[in-house]
Amino acid sequence: MAVALSKGQKVSLTKDNPGLKKILVGLGWDANRYDGGGEFDLDVEAFLLGTGDKVRKDADFVFYGNLEHESGAVKHMGDNRSGDAEGDDEQIKIDLSLVPADIQKIVFTVTIYEAEANRLNFGQVSNSYIHIIDETSGSELIRYDLGEEFSIETALVFGELYRYNGEWKFNAIGAGYQNGLAALCRTYGVNV
Repeated sequence: MAVALSKGQKVSLTKDNPGLKKILVGLGWDANRYDGGGEFDLDVEAFLLGTGDKVRKDADFVFYGNLEHESGAVKHMGDNRSGDAEGDDEQIKIDLSLVPADIQKIVFTVTIYEAEANRLNFGQVSNSYIHIIDETSGSELIRYDLGEEFSIETALVFGELYRYNGEWKFNAIGAGYQNGLAALCRTYGVNV
């Protein structure tokens, strides 16, 4: 049974699931039909961070324009432009055994494509969540449902997978940003 997380809560993945190597991080959302009814193109991204909570190089940013990390550890499964899929709208697969030793954290974010041009924000998005599935067994390990408290934000940091004393843990963040993907790239050291 999956652990349901709340904002700021941390949980160990590998301590409670010995031998866990391959996970799937799924994100889902629905456009709030009461706010104009337009389609939203939300995008999931992963920032692989080293020391100082920064990428080592731009290639440590995995998104629709860079679908696979050079290590093979992180693979984006493709861009969903409408959010109309049943279940997960976008997914990222991670092989924990392939994550380079100098990567301490993988941060999962979601942005709205062309949010400013289309006057969109996360206040118009509902039913958003992130969950982690053990790819081998297919069982859901954790789930974090994000509330609808974001009214002007165009980018969200959902959560982070991080190393601690030889174990992989997950931290539910739930932080919103304005200025979309560019703001996140600046925060994590990606050249835009």
